[in-house]
Amino acid sequence: MTSIKKQLPLEQITDYDAVVIGAGFSGLYMLHRLREDGFTARVFEKGDGVGGAWYWSRYPGARCDSESIYYNYTFSEELYKEWTWTSRYPEQPEILRYLNFVADKLDLRKDIQFSTEITGAHYSEEHNKWRIYFTDGSSVTAKYLITGMGCISVNATNIPNFKGIENFEGNWYHTGFWPHEGVDLKGKRVGVIGNGSSGVQTIPVVAEQAEHLYVFQRTPQYTTPAQNHPYDHEYIKQAKENFHEMRRMVHESMAGVPLQFGERSALEDTPEERREVYEKAWQKGGVISYVYRDLMSDEEANETVNEFIRSKIRETVKKPEVAEKLMPTYFYATKRAVIDTNYYETFNRDNVTLVDVKNTPIEEITAKGVRTADGEEYELDILIFATGYDGMTGPLFKLDLRGKDGVLLKDKWDNGSQVRSYYGLATAGFPNMFMITGPQSPSVAGNMPIAIEQHVEWISDCLNYLREHDIKTIEANVTAEENWSEHCKDVVEKTLYAKSDSWYTGANIEGKPRSFNIYLGGYGPYNQMITEMALKGYEGFKLQPYSKNTVQNEQSM
Repeated sequence: MTSIKKQLPLEQITDYDAVVIGAGFSGLYMLHRLREDGFTARVFEKGDGVGGAWYWSRYPGARCDSESIYYNYTFSEELYKEWTWTSRYPEQPEILRYLNFVADKLDLRKDIQFSTEITGAHYSEEHNKWRIYFTDGSSVTAKYLITGMGCISVNATNIPNFKGIENFEGNWYHTGFWPHEGVDLKGKRVGVIGNGSSGVQTIPVVAEQAEHLYVFQRTPQYTTPAQNHPYDHEYIKQAKENFHEMRRMVHESMAGVPLQFGERSALEDTPEERREVYEKAWQKGGVISYVYRDLMSDEEANETVNEFIRSKIRETVKKPEVAEKLMPTYFYATKRAVIDTNYYETFNRDNVTLVDVKNTPIEEITAKGVRTADGEEYELDILIFATGYDGMTGPLFKLDLRGKDGVLLKDKWDNGSQVRSYYGLATAGFPNMFMITGPQSPSVAGNMPIAIEQHVEWISDCLNYLREHDIKTIEANVTAEENWSEHCKDVVEKTLYAKSDSWYTGANIEGKPRSFNIYLGGYGPYNQMITEMALKGYEGFKLQPYSKNTVQNEQSM
């Protein structure tokens, strides 16, 4: 690994054409494309290995909720055919092995600096460079800055500010920052706070190991069964033979997976017909928001799937009073369409207690455990926070990102209340900075590796265009980004997403402004739009060409 230079005057150095933040799915593919295109590039990664979120999130039960044959890179037929997934929904260790396989296959590690945390990056308009800063006070420079931290980041884990947490005598952990050596839960009294996706995955596994599990639930969660199963040889063989058609379908799809969305309204069917449709989807496994065309846009239609899932809770959970506490009331899939293995069944176990902290909130963390507003104290040996992340804007705001005139990105976006980006790829005032799956792109509205590929390939093509046309800087136009941001708002307001509080809107973070920063127009249509924009000479961007003097000045640095 090359050492990071101590700060030198900007006119004396340009270390890389591009610096990429993070070595997860985004950073690995971006690095590969940059090297293939002849750019000098370096990836800086906080962890000591590749994987991004999958490097850190090693909690019990951690598993992807996209099917494994689609949850991978599709840019290389060779990579796709050399790797074989073991089951329908891959576990965290297998995903991490896959990303290590890719890093080794493409020989990427030599251009990744591990165990190196970036604190910020400042743009110099005078020198047309980004200086990237590290925790030890050192820095490097680059012409292009590319953020590949994703929509969630270990730097943006959400640990609620509970009174007394510092007094807890047991051990506490966050699912997004789990010890690599694991945690021994056998014979322990364990509390889990949070029941979003990570909580739903963690709770059944912890229940099998702990002496007693207390689930502190604020908001009941809709979740549907994964129906996970091992892949057989013939299925994998067919998937690999169908590579080209699969790649076309996922990139043209709405959510990065080749699902057939329903053409009918849920309200066109009789209750019996709907029940049959939902039951078929339930038995198939996975999310079921796609089975009718209007489940995410019509309140009455959405309520039909809500009641179906509630009926399943009543059928599954033996104690009526517990089942009642588990009944969600928000619009299905507007928080996140969670899938599970034995989640509701877990509450039938004798060693599991459901604590409703909506009605009796947590007052404080005591030395011995958790005390709720009704005076009850739950003694614990281990406390697990499954409380998610400060998502979407959080990973960016954790960095000291400053564009022209020293403007902080967090200030430009008014702490998240006024996010303005151009296709989620760039933002005005921050020249030569690109965001992979940034705010106001489709990002987490589907199968993330496909969204990542679309962004990486667009950025790669853009950098080649800039080089071929002697372009000094590229910067989003203010009007263009305002128009795009308004379009994003118009799209979400036609859905039910904006009517629910979720981590999508920042509602899981105390004091965070509510803002929905995901484009819901679909992966395929979005990719077509950014492709057409590029074909029009990067319409909506300001492109500043080099002058002869500029070229001479920069060559003399």
